[in-house]
Amino acid sequence: MLDSLVSNVNIELLNALRYHMVNKRVLTEELKHGTSLSSMYQNIDIQIHHYPNGIVTVNCARLLKADHHATNGVVHLIDKVISTTTNNILQIVEIEESLETLRAAVAAAGLNNLLENEGQFTLLAPTNEAFEKIPQETLNRILGDPEALKDLLNNHILKSAMCAEAIIAGLSMETLDGNMLEIGCNGDELTLNGRPIIANKDVIATNGVIHFVNELLIPDSAKTLLELGKESDVSTSIELFQQAGLGSHLTGNERLTLLVPINSFYKGHTPSADRNLLRDHIIKEQLSSKYLFHGQKLETLSGKELRVFVYRNNLCIENACIAAHDKRGRFGTLFAVDKIVTPPVGTVMDVLKADDRFSTLVAAIQSAGLTETLNRPRSFTVFAPTNEAFRAMPQGELNKLMGNAKELANILKYHIGDEILVSGAIGAVVRIKSLQGDKLEVSSKNDVIHINKEPVAEADIMATNGVIYAVNTVLQPPAYTTNERSDEPTDPAMEIFRHASALSKVSLRSARLAPVYSRLLARMKQQQKQQQ
Repeated sequence: MLDSLVSNVNIELLNALRYHMVNKRVLTEELKHGTSLSSMYQNIDIQIHHYPNGIVTVNCARLLKADHHATNGVVHLIDKVISTTTNNILQIVEIEESLETLRAAVAAAGLNNLLENEGQFTLLAPTNEAFEKIPQETLNRILGDPEALKDLLNNHILKSAMCAEAIIAGLSMETLDGNMLEIGCNGDELTLNGRPIIANKDVIATNGVIHFVNELLIPDSAKTLLELGKESDVSTSIELFQQAGLGSHLTGNERLTLLVPINSFYKGHTPSADRNLLRDHIIKEQLSSKYLFHGQKLETLSGKELRVFVYRNNLCIENACIAAHDKRGRFGTLFAVDKIVTPPVGTVMDVLKADDRFSTLVAAIQSAGLTETLNRPRSFTVFAPTNEAFRAMPQGELNKLMGNAKELANILKYHIGDEILVSGAIGAVVRIKSLQGDKLEVSSKNDVIHINKEPVAEADIMATNGVIYAVNTVLQPPAYTTNERSDEPTDPAMEIFRHASALSKVSLRSARLAPVYSRLLARMKQQQKQQQ
């Protein structure tokens, strides 16, 4: 360029200099973002960008020193020679040999009009090399799917013109599809999502700027469930789906939602490629977690129903809670969850009867007349004492409890919450009302659930009408004591009367206790009046 200017001073150099000139005084305060100025060379426009970080560019040349006033105008010092541009983005794509594949893709996706219209865009133009880097099968699938192809290309178009000079580390820019790209710099290199893949920068067009990139930026919306899973923190689960012969559901065009446990779950659990279990993790519709509602029923590939529980601090599907943001692919959505989903297999009573650990509890429930209650289609959280819990009670106390149906029912109702509370919804402390009336205190510390400060032996045993926690202690209601039990609530006035009577006998031997007796008697009379 320099040789061309010097060899033809009268024409080339004059025209180049005129392109750097505007036939009016323009100060920096008038250099608005996205505007253009007519140059003194054939009135060809000069593109102005004024960024939020204060940087001003002219055809992507950075303005270094501004507003040098002269008698006949004003001078702005920039960091490079700017060249004339008369082509829009589409025209540049059409004439650039290294963008041949992109040119065909733009036409197939119907984006020609967008790239030649007026506006201020940034095209992150994938080169032929970028298309060659992805597997041929993936490329053919995307190129043969107009919607996926359009999503792919829209992910390479930013909503505003972004010159390289304005890019600073940690900058996020929004694409046409609303995705956010992390654009930054590493020394002299520009980076995309942390990777130095920009090959050529600041190719100016009349409607924006082009940066050539040597890798494709494939958005989630153009990926299969298999591709989404392999790139996420659920790769172990994805391998299990393939081992179980369910891979076709991860690459096909069915509308599905995949519930996949995160990799960290398997640190304490042995991975299992159980086909029937994994089919319960595939929901027969494409969902978005933000539209799920409490009590919603989701049908799985195996025909089972899973319930949605929406809590203040978590969103759960049965016992498994959402552990990360959705990944929505071309046909399916991936929900990363914190554990394997265990669908319910019967009512609370069905589950308790099927588990030998609860045989004493089942007998107690039947004796107390609560069988029908726990078979109803309601929502319960049951803290179920194991046989071990009952064996830990003194035999006389246990016999007395089992022989009093009313008292037994009262104790058992204290073990039953009136809502479903899975472990993922338990924060530091959660209080849940029991059927007996008093509240239970449920807490979580170091991944161990406690009920009334007693550790839970097993959590999240799911039933169709609730959830069961196995506990090795029989819980005692606050008003329940081992020395005195009564079917009727204690009368406070009678309690005071008993104490007063005892003290009156002592007062016969010690006149010093007479004032105590008088005060107690006065309190008794006052409470009796209040009750009347």
